[in-house]
Amino acid sequence: MKKQGREWWPQKLKMLSLSVAAVLTLIPSIAGQTVYLCGDSTMAPNGDGSGTGTDGWGQYVGQYLTLPISNQAIAGRSARSYTDEGRFTTVINDAKAGDFVVIEFGHNDGLSGTVDNGREDAFGDSLTVTSTVVETDGSTEVIHTFNFYMENAVNSLKAKGAIPIVSAQTPDNIWTGNVITAPPRFVPYAQEVAGNTSVIYIDHYDYVAQAYEAIGETTVNTFYPIDHTHTTPTGANIVAEAFVRGILCSSSTLKNFVNAAGKAVPNGCL
Repeated sequence: MKKQGREWWPQKLKMLSLSVAAVLTLIPSIAGQTVYLCGDSTMAPNGDGSGTGTDGWGQYVGQYLTLPISNQAIAGRSARSYTDEGRFTTVINDAKAGDFVVIEFGHNDGLSGTVDNGREDAFGDSLTVTSTVVETDGSTEVIHTFNFYMENAVNSLKAKGAIPIVSAQTPDNIWTGNVITAPPRFVPYAQEVAGNTSVIYIDHYDYVAQAYEAIGETTVNTFYPIDHTHTTPTGANIVAEAFVRGILCSSSTLKNFVNAAGKAVPNGCL
């Protein structure tokens, strides 16, 4: 029998490493990973909840992934109110090690005037900044910044072994010439949160803007039947596709669970 030379070992080791990689790729789905979605009406089922035909993008992203979706988004929420109502706590308690949790807020986080609306965050991005707001009954409450609420949620999820993904809010249907208007402050705030907590950041704002600008304002206007924030199912699907494009262009391991339809979504990396 001919004796195999030393060249056999590198080839055998290469085959073995490929086999191990294939097994490791399968393990997450066998373990039953879930993708949780935390956000507001732009992500939520039935959109703004008015029954006027709007829907959130979270309802459509599942068709592009091989993992199940648990859409925990709810209309009218901000990073603060989602925290205060215990919704982050529910997701943190339910999430298992290896689950993905996409967090996207900003539309409802702005200042509301002289009386607190229960959603506004303290102005700024510092974790130490607080603000005292007046409630409708005349009492006061100390509130924190967007970054404070977001970073607390992200760090708690990481402690559970979950995989948070911080996503920038989606743009409103407001144009300057042929382009979507510049993003509000909560977009760079979200990027700061991701950087401070060392998690993946998806610039959903710019990926949606890219998709909209390719389609054109006239058609995009048809995606917004009641205002400049809430989309039809057709528009929500465009927004979902833009999120998937952002995932594909990132280093997130969620890209391993994008199916053929997801890999075919339009536009390129920013």
